[in-house]
Amino acid sequence: MRIVFMGTPDFAAASLKKLIEENMDVVGVFTQPDKPKGRGMELSFSPVKEIAMQAGIPVYQPEKMRDGTAYAQIKALEPDILVVVAYGRILPDDILALSRYGAVNVHGSLLPKYRGAAPIQWAVLNGDKKTGVSTMYLASEMDSGDIIYTSETEIGEKETSGELFERLMEMGAELLIKTLRDIEAGIAPRKPQDHSQASYVHMLDKSLCPIDWNRSPREVLKWIYGLQPWPVATMELEGKSYRVFGAEYSEHTTTKLPGSLVSTSEQGIEMACADGKTLYITELQAPGKKRMKAADFLRGHALSSK
Repeated sequence: MRIVFMGTPDFAAASLKKLIEENMDVVGVFTQPDKPKGRGMELSFSPVKEIAMQAGIPVYQPEKMRDGTAYAQIKALEPDILVVVAYGRILPDDILALSRYGAVNVHGSLLPKYRGAAPIQWAVLNGDKKTGVSTMYLASEMDSGDIIYTSETEIGEKETSGELFERLMEMGAELLIKTLRDIEAGIAPRKPQDHSQASYVHMLDKSLCPIDWNRSPREVLKWIYGLQPWPVATMELEGKSYRVFGAEYSEHTTTKLPGSLVSTSEQGIEMACADGKTLYITELQAPGKKRMKAADFLRGHALSSK
């Protein structure tokens, strides 16, 4: 089965790498154009392009998807199927129709929940107990195509979005192999999504960083771990903004207002949350300093809980 792969970031690179390891016939790779990066603004390759070049697979980087260039390039490759993983571009219907098996996608959620960008991060931020990956046929509307397979996993209580990303990235690559083999064998299922159950999520940005202490301790904890590795939760202490990396539950209660400093100890910096509950901040980073355990930070920084 002749495969044209379309993807850009690390999440996609894991799937391409798996296709190559399984000796599948990847005849061409499409990825986003090279972008300037770093202080020198030198052009950098996407993770997908790096892997394709190492494997000697032709790489295509069209600037646009609707001017006929990409259509002609894909048609010339005579694909049996298109595999699209975090490509970052919406494919027009004429391109989706170029291959006999259509186009399949790997998505980092249990569809129809969390269509759109950053589904992995939002599963953590929202405190979900489980998530997973889905393979589906691409349709005109974003992430709305028929589901082929899903694979579930539990989310660790203090698992960061970055850690979950790494796990789902590998799960998605494995599920893609099963999906392609079953499509070729004619045994792959096809289940329409229940669009009434669909939810949509958006990209993260730094406006999400400040912790809202008017939430429950668990909501605050999941926010802290959900914003790692980027953009990272922040909190105010004595007029300064600190990045927050770790938290632990407390069995204490307080009469102080949410966001107030309750106490400091070897357990960490105890902060007031909603409904009189508290939470320990166990790891943080002061402005211009290294990330450190709260207990170590407190040895050199006295904080007043008055």
